[in-house]
Amino acid sequence: MGSGGAAADGGTALRERAEGLLRELAGPAAVLRDDQWRAIEALVTQRSRVLLVQRTGWGKSAVYFLATALLRGTAPLPGAAASGASDPAAGRGQKARPGPTVIVSPLLALIRNQAAAAARLGIRAGEIHSGNVTEWDEVYASLRAGELDVLLIGPERLNNPTFRDDYLPELAATTGLLVVDEAHCISDWGHDFRPDYRRLRTLIAGLRPRVPVLATTATANERVVADVSEQLGGTAAGTLVLRGTLDRESLRLAVVSLPRAEERFGWIAERLRELPGSGIVYTLTKAAAEELTAFLRAEGHAVTCYHGGTEAAERIAAEQDLLADRVKALVATSALGMGFDKPDLGFVVHLGAPSSPVAYYQQIGRAGRAVDAAEVILLPAAEDRDIWRYFADTSFPPEHVVRTVLATLADARGPLSTQALLTSVDLGPGQLDQMLKVLDTDGAVARVRGGWTATGQAWSYDEPRYRRVAAARAREQQAMLDYLATPGCRMEFLRRQLDDPGAAPCGRCDRCTGRTWASSVSPEAAGRARAELMRPGVVVEPRRMWPTGMSRLGVSASGRIPAGVGAGPGRVLARLGDIGWGNRLRPLFAAGSPDGPLPGDLVDAVVATLAGWGWEQRPVAVVSLASRARPGLVESLAERIATIGRLPLLGQVERVAGGPSAGEVHNSAHRLAGLWSAFAVPADLAAALAGVGGPVLLVDDRIVTGWTMTVAARLVRQAGAPAVLPFALATDSV
Repeated sequence: MGSGGAAADGGTALRERAEGLLRELAGPAAVLRDDQWRAIEALVTQRSRVLLVQRTGWGKSAVYFLATALLRGTAPLPGAAASGASDPAAGRGQKARPGPTVIVSPLLALIRNQAAAAARLGIRAGEIHSGNVTEWDEVYASLRAGELDVLLIGPERLNNPTFRDDYLPELAATTGLLVVDEAHCISDWGHDFRPDYRRLRTLIAGLRPRVPVLATTATANERVVADVSEQLGGTAAGTLVLRGTLDRESLRLAVVSLPRAEERFGWIAERLRELPGSGIVYTLTKAAAEELTAFLRAEGHAVTCYHGGTEAAERIAAEQDLLADRVKALVATSALGMGFDKPDLGFVVHLGAPSSPVAYYQQIGRAGRAVDAAEVILLPAAEDRDIWRYFADTSFPPEHVVRTVLATLADARGPLSTQALLTSVDLGPGQLDQMLKVLDTDGAVARVRGGWTATGQAWSYDEPRYRRVAAARAREQQAMLDYLATPGCRMEFLRRQLDDPGAAPCGRCDRCTGRTWASSVSPEAAGRARAELMRPGVVVEPRRMWPTGMSRLGVSASGRIPAGVGAGPGRVLARLGDIGWGNRLRPLFAAGSPDGPLPGDLVDAVVATLAGWGWEQRPVAVVSLASRARPGLVESLAERIATIGRLPLLGQVERVAGGPSAGEVHNSAHRLAGLWSAFAVPADLAAALAGVGGPVLLVDDRIVTGWTMTVAARLVRQAGAPAVLPFALATDSV
């Protein structure tokens, strides 16, 4: 009985210490939530595995920082036996204590926020990720010297051969607490599955006995909870799952339906100043983020753009501008997603609906964490489903494709790079990389210095699971459409998608209150938005390198494309993913659309694009490219350009072999191989090209991969043209 009393006293003392640390982190009024304490106690005294499924802003990061501070503290912990490896501090008269906490975080912005939060508790944190490569040696040295309490790493490090071979075993042997942030990324049932996260099983397997593991997420339904528990090396029954309500009392959810893109742009411009504080405007594509940013700036709003193509330094500057309220909003893609922490964020607006209500809940969770009310507004668009389809290339490949890759690796004399494997199998680079990472975690392949190798281990194709995952993705998209149309509470709808047992009407959303945002937009704002959206012309950079390994496909082309046969920078009227001209062009390229001359409004837009090109030397002639899908459109387009520009139309590069269409192949090597001998310059065109004294405008309907233009430009240059300027109506880039 006495020992039980001592344990209770120890628990009370530990909680008091945790409460004191929380006040240092969050302010003098801060009090531990019951589940925060249960998690901390389980990690610090019981050395358990814990899965926290709690809403954004609940305080999940406080749990692992407080646990770290308690585990790494110099005084003995009540009720806790020493179980960590000694660090150099022990040699200076301090007691042995657990090693550093390792936190796996998916996004750089999140890592930066976490490092700043750790510093407020006096916790010394180091970072290892793609954004600080030059600092790695210094961080590792500090870690080995016992000078760091926390190491924050990106999940991609777990599958980096150098990190895995040189540092991971040592890290696993010294880690005192492992934290997996945004743990839904482990599960392929989750909305943001990342194969790199599966490498955590290797790290966990190398941990010493009784090293605690904490996984945290705000977006996990029951299936994801079970899968995450399994991927962490345990079972749902063996993991302490602390699941709280996912209601967000401060959020005011609403949907505003506007039929035209210019109305949605105009609506945001006219309502932005009405929205409280500063916030985020999410878009589905980089192109839309750039278009909206340009328009809002022209309307006098202080906004900045943030997407996957934004340079690292610009991202940091944009985050700091929003944190300091120097801008009204970040206009961002999902690249910002989980990676931003501003407790007083006053609003989140979505221009276009994400493909999953779970992903939507994740993104809106950035708002209203330290304010009484935050506005959450979704402006859906008809083109959303087209964009979902564009980004839907995430399904696991068919078995015969996987077996081809495994056989290629088995027959190779050494490691093969991803680029080399692309010549063996018709997959896109991203899908091949995802597949290899899954095979790696399944033990069938290994990533080594120089590429990938086959392990020789038996591997089975889990087709039923892959089909179920694909079906789950389709259900998520339908659920997002159902969210838009639901007559019931919107927050309740989202909570049910996450299997929140306490889901109930929130009493705050537009459905619960009847309070709706006006959908009116002034003609002036809509007109200015239309002018911005319908400004024609997008630069298309030429291909500059031949794909790796073309000799394996019978094509002698390697390295840099010679200057004497390459194309110059081209232009298209618009990207098909654009909100303005993209919406106008998509029906033209839809399956079953009739072939024929270009409508007048598009001809005018083509003329405006060409007039605004700003070329160093004006083209002296026009050549068209033979089209299987739209021969009438391409021929008439070339004729109109030649007539309006008063240029000679020299003829057409002919198609002399079939070759695959762009949608029938998935990587550059196979696409180029299919096109290499598919075109020819007829004799009369060759004779005309031999005498041209300037650039030739090469006209097609659509640039998908850029390889058709590259092959045709090579032929036109070889026939005598000193330069080739590609032009098409659209590119598939988003």
